[in-house]
Amino acid sequence: MTIRRDGLATTWILLAVLAAVGRAAGQETIAPIGEDLSAFRDPTGDWLVATTVKPDPDNPKRLKADTAADEGPKIIVNGATGRTSNLLTKAEHGDVAAHVEFMVPQGSNSGVYFMGRYEIQVFDSYGKQDVQHSDCGGVYQRWKGGKGFEGHPPRVNASKPPGQWQSFDVVFRAPRFDERGKKIANACFVQVKYNGVVVHENVELTGPTRASTYQDEQPTGPLMLQGDHGPVAYRNITLRPVE
Repeated sequence: MTIRRDGLATTWILLAVLAAVGRAAGQETIAPIGEDLSAFRDPTGDWLVATTVKPDPDNPKRLKADTAADEGPKIIVNGATGRTSNLLTKAEHGDVAAHVEFMVPQGSNSGVYFMGRYEIQVFDSYGKQDVQHSDCGGVYQRWKGGKGFEGHPPRVNASKPPGQWQSFDVVFRAPRFDERGKKIANACFVQVKYNGVVVHENVELTGPTRASTYQDEQPTGPLMLQGDHGPVAYRNITLRPVE
């Protein structure tokens, strides 16, 4: 499939194509991820399920989670220290539309990896003027031979203050392979909205980004939530065919 570079009209044409691909492949909505930890592969490390999460009043670089209440929306948090193993879903996806809500405290860092390979960065970038690929909403760089390359900063900094809930809405196209397994089209972030603001369109990825679970490329893979870089909470994660 060829991706042209002539703006939003082409993006919406491509969304329609992806919708047809998803329906033909029989993809089903996976929603919501994060009601508990059953959607994720073992081991799940120190991740826990909470009903409320907020910045720790005694330490703005930590999150405080309430795990006692039975009622209320469910939130997954990467433990008391904010550093544990990454989470990978049991289900695998190819072409997908994803909604992800997250919270980070002051200075914290995480990431959402599509197919366990291609990262949209999660970071406390509030108030930063000159954003890089490593800021929130960035497509993280690749890494080879001790050097980074192909990182893509968000068009604008749409970050809210730390401790507030934020969101990504992502349309992702998986790489394509011929009958012999040779890649014939790159993976692509067709569109990324960060807090409702379009920050990427038609960004191709020539391979997995840095710190991915897998270094190869495949037609499908799990969604990965990074848990080893700092405190983070996630809720209301859904994956579905593009419609």
